[in-house]
Amino acid sequence: MTTVDLRVVNARVVTPGQTLVGGVAADDGEIVAVGSDRSLPDAERTIDAEGNYLVPGFIDPHVHWGLSRYEFEYHEGLAHDFETETRGAVHGGVTTVVNFLLQPDPYVPDMDYFVEAGEENSYIDFAYHAIIHKDPHFEEIDALAEEGVRSFKIFYNWYKHASPELGIEHSDAGRVYRLLDQVADIDGGVVMFHAENEDLAYELRQDLQEEGRNDLQAWTEASPNITEAMQIESIAKLTEFTDSTAYIVHMSTGEGVDICRRYQQQGVDINAETLPAFLAHTNDEDLGVWGKISPPLREQWSVDKLWQGLREGVVDYAGTDHCPHKKPFKEKEQGKYGDMWEAIPGDNNGIEYFLPAMMSEGVNEDRVSMERLVEVCAENNAKRWGLYPRKGALVEGADADMVVVDMEKSAVVDDDFYHTMEPRYSTFHGDELTGLPTHTIVGGEVVVEEGTLRVEKGGREYLPRYDDGVPLE
Repeated sequence: MTTVDLRVVNARVVTPGQTLVGGVAADDGEIVAVGSDRSLPDAERTIDAEGNYLVPGFIDPHVHWGLSRYEFEYHEGLAHDFETETRGAVHGGVTTVVNFLLQPDPYVPDMDYFVEAGEENSYIDFAYHAIIHKDPHFEEIDALAEEGVRSFKIFYNWYKHASPELGIEHSDAGRVYRLLDQVADIDGGVVMFHAENEDLAYELRQDLQEEGRNDLQAWTEASPNITEAMQIESIAKLTEFTDSTAYIVHMSTGEGVDICRRYQQQGVDINAETLPAFLAHTNDEDLGVWGKISPPLREQWSVDKLWQGLREGVVDYAGTDHCPHKKPFKEKEQGKYGDMWEAIPGDNNGIEYFLPAMMSEGVNEDRVSMERLVEVCAENNAKRWGLYPRKGALVEGADADMVVVDMEKSAVVDDDFYHTMEPRYSTFHGDELTGLPTHTIVGGEVVVEEGTLRVEKGGREYLPRYDDGVPLE
């Protein structure tokens, strides 16, 4: 029998449809065998998983890298973030990422740079979404699809007033219709929505500020559950009207689960993603401005409904909305309990806590099975973004992106937990998480072993999106 590069044995291997006792063999970056230990070929190196789980590397479909929130301009910042944030990714068990492009200029002329920035600096393979918020962006949808970018995010009503430093234009129903209608004709095309109604939120925000409120619950009250629910309802109607595909990013409310379920049962192609922060935290915790994210943290009943939706298949995807920026920028030099209204929204370091948080809060708390968690965080993300079966599953022919997870290993999320640009805060700071990676393998190469980084940055691939399961040429 031919000797291969690597095999992992003595594992509980989570594959599509079953968990088996055995291992996985990899050669030349691909999985060549999955089965019992005795059925695997000899290898140059063997890793004993010691009875722990072996799962496909998680795929984070929702990060924002390259934003000018520190000392770099966008393009320079993108290259910087790929190095620092994917370094954290491999420590946390994420082996593929889909980043949002965001700039006022057209994207297509800069695609060569976007690819180069990742290939030269990333520790993992990567793909892109594009945020569509300027008129020229609408004109390059088809050209972006040819470049392998087939998902397009739009801010439906949000960002009329919020975070003006980002320079994002909001979109009304007419613009949303234009995008849905155009993307409906693209194979694998998806329109992604930030669903909050800022017309209502703006009025509530003014009232709360006049009252002198400066607490985390006030941030929730400034964009209560209804602001998300009314937008999701409208998005579903427009999606049905255009016979298109919609994807709600970072869904935070129990009402959102009910609305998505209702339209899914009617045959409308509306999909929902949620975040670890919304599955683990509520707005009454002592988080200060570190807990200011958009949409805001909710009450416990929404947390419970999101887990229910995830178990039932209404919520089929999870990501992080990882927004790296330095702590002083977040706090506006005022500290953790500074001005809630002036602090920028967004969570930090999400890609590194993604797998540990979902293991700790989901599997170890019996909220979801390991098989369903892997489906939501790996397999479904690969399928939704045109990366399956190359990514997202431990099957023969797939990329050998694998993670050994010790479900009893714990760590407190503190400054030493992270390996990203700014390791000093997040919504999980101070929490103890149980269920951590011991080995992260990317393309058959052991990149992190017991907390030690074993490789240099770069040498990873841009993943143009698949067209009906066939890689784009």
